[in-house]
Amino acid sequence: MQHPATILDDKPEADTLGGRISTARDALDMTVPQLARRLGVKTETIAAWEGDRSEPRANRLIMLAGILGVAPTWLLSGFGSAPATQPVDAALGVINLQLAKLKEQHQHTAATIDALEREIASLSRHLQNDA
Repeated sequence: MQHPATILDDKPEADTLGGRISTARDALDMTVPQLARRLGVKTETIAAWEGDRSEPRANRLIMLAGILGVAPTWLLSGFGSAPATQPVDAALGVINLQLAKLKEQHQHTAATIDALEREIASLSRHLQNDA
């Protein structure tokens, strides 16, 4: 009778936390600046994590795992769900990245519209005061 596999039966990946972050990011074809922007940190922070010079706090690690589509336990220990390598998963990663870029552009456009509206209001007030 064969016993079900447990975490103790698995062999963890021999890589470090930083190596696993890099591997997962590369699996999504995501750049360091793109990941930093999505996570809300500086590119230097991602580079430090990937270089094993520092580690993300727990809240960032959970967010990082979600963005990269991996289990937090895999990032920490090499056990668990590693980056998906199937074409559908890669396509979803690309689509999610494009969606994130579009959302960022939308926010920038909204900020530009707000600034233009404020400028119009200011000019209108100025014209009314001169009349």
